[in-house]
Amino acid sequence: MNFFGQNTHPLPLAVQKSEAEFSSFKIEAYLCGMESLLGKNIEELKAVAQSVGLPKFAATQLAEWIYKKGATSFEQMTNISLAGRKALSEHYSLGLSAPVSVSESSDGTKKYIFVVAGGQRIESAFIPDGDRATLCISSQAGCKMGCKFCFTGRGGYHGDLSVAEILNQICSLPERERITNVVLMGMGEPLDNPDNVLRALEVMTSAWGFGWSPTRVTLSTVGVIPNLRRFMEESQVHLAVSLHNPFSEQRKEIMPVEKAFPIRDVVALLKQYDFSHQRRVSFEYIVLKGMNDSPEHIKELCRLLDGLKCRINLIRFHAIPDSPYVSPDGEKMIRFRDTLTKKGIMTTIRASRGEDIKAACGLLSGEAGRK
Repeated sequence: MNFFGQNTHPLPLAVQKSEAEFSSFKIEAYLCGMESLLGKNIEELKAVAQSVGLPKFAATQLAEWIYKKGATSFEQMTNISLAGRKALSEHYSLGLSAPVSVSESSDGTKKYIFVVAGGQRIESAFIPDGDRATLCISSQAGCKMGCKFCFTGRGGYHGDLSVAEILNQICSLPERERITNVVLMGMGEPLDNPDNVLRALEVMTSAWGFGWSPTRVTLSTVGVIPNLRRFMEESQVHLAVSLHNPFSEQRKEIMPVEKAFPIRDVVALLKQYDFSHQRRVSFEYIVLKGMNDSPEHIKELCRLLDGLKCRINLIRFHAIPDSPYVSPDGEKMIRFRDTLTKKGIMTTIRASRGEDIKAACGLLSGEAGRK
């Protein structure tokens, strides 16, 4: 059974879907005319329960089946009356849809492609590492930000993901039970889709939802200041800021967002908050040979971040077509890391994973699903 209570093939066959089958899948999933339950909060589920003649307390049962037990059909919800399940299935869908393809890297990373509204393809990366397993999820189809080092924005922006489409990347993942951490670092700028992203974070961290600790989740942003302030007030998950160059004029050349939201203003905002407890802020820094890896850049990074408890994650640049950028060699990356660490900023080098299947940082595009 699929997530709409209809017969379908398991993932191994879905990997082999043709373009015609993709279209059929899209119609089945998104044009069924039913409202999705995935993504609804507990108050909204109470309204759903009452709309089909169930008592309000059935909302807690629905939430448990959807968010904790991972139900894939209403028939599985055995503590809800048969008549109630029938009424639910006639008016609502669970809102889940399986990935339509998967690629596996030589390092064990898996890239999943999901179809979302409008037939767009989005990508998620599952990254196992010993006892840890991180899932990198998308918040938009494409991206508006236009960062020069990132392949996602090359294809333009195609729409915000709904709450259900964000959460579906978790709920419909074959490895769902292995996930220890989720990072919103996939396709799109999460704070360009703030309403749906914050609602998805609420589901992940609420007792009635997944019930996860906020420390299991990290949101990455280029620094959309109005929505960053809102995020800081409404959520307790970790934050990662795409910095990549501490000098404003140089950052503008690779990140157009610097014109609207200068990194100095982003950092000034963050200095208003307390990161001395569980919540963590880190800065992502893709190292570009000869462009942002000089002693002057190190000195300016220290000046910019002075007084803010944070860490820097250095990331090797992953080559994209027709790009003038290259990554420095490993020794230069290590020297850059060690110098920053000696100056008092905890700095690490992020391991590259899934580069051979274009699942590494900056390579997600959804293009594989269009071929």
